[in-house]
Amino acid sequence: MRALRYAFEEAVASLWRGRYSGLLSTATIAVALFVLGAFLAVTANLQRLSAEWSNAAEMSVYLKDQVTPADRSAIEALLTPGSVVAVREYVSKADALVRFKRTFGDLASATDGLSANPLPASYEVKLRTGPGVEERLDALGATLRQTAGVADVRYDRQWLTRLRSVVAVVSGVGFLLGSVLTIAAALTIANVVRLALYARRDELDIMQLVGAPQVYIRGPFVMEGVLQGGLGALLALAALGLAFLVLRARYLAPMASALNLSSVHFLPFELCASLVAGGIIVGCLGGLVAAWKPQ
Repeated sequence: MRALRYAFEEAVASLWRGRYSGLLSTATIAVALFVLGAFLAVTANLQRLSAEWSNAAEMSVYLKDQVTPADRSAIEALLTPGSVVAVREYVSKADALVRFKRTFGDLASATDGLSANPLPASYEVKLRTGPGVEERLDALGATLRQTAGVADVRYDRQWLTRLRSVVAVVSGVGFLLGSVLTIAAALTIANVVRLALYARRDELDIMQLVGAPQVYIRGPFVMEGVLQGGLGALLALAALGLAFLVLRARYLAPMASALNLSSVHFLPFELCASLVAGGIIVGCLGGLVAAWKPQ
């Protein structure tokens, strides 16, 4: 405990003496962890939202105006509730026009001057989730497109699959960029600590000559790296929290009608603790590299 207290006091004093260079290294690791944390927050929320949207995925089967009762019967047979279809609902042309006017109030007047209803009748189908559903859903969609009376088939899982691909790419880019910045931060901390070590080399030589333990010689420099890493991580988390609140209020709140804001969360406590621990480890490694061979 005495050696730890000595290392902490000496590290604080050294940071204060070289506060400008120390601020640079702390800011560097803060930027690195901010970028990594931002990508983690984005991908985690996108994964959560895509899971919710997958559970609420729907298929829309649009019918031709010339569809016959026999065609409708064949289509309804394909859309019988089972392993893929949960519930189906028929939406007539008149109901589709009412929905359009209710959803797009500003454009409702544009349909009043038309001689005929331009919107098609359709079946709105709620889909089931589970293993193997996507393959059966693709097969159902292909069959429906070839069925008489069907004009088009659209289902949410097509863009949900693209969304999951985008999430994977964003996650990979964030990890790569965060790793590069973290390595740069560790090297910056090592250089700053080494500058402090050179400034005290005469004192360290005397301590070695009188037989001082290595923990008293190297400990303060390792502790200096730990403090810089920990402070940088806390600064990154504070900036992330502020950015999250601002973006949520300014850009996500107006989308509350289409986006479930209760599903958009900040990083969980475990991940925040991991970022702080990562910053401390990076700073510790930087301090160890700098103090490995004191001059």
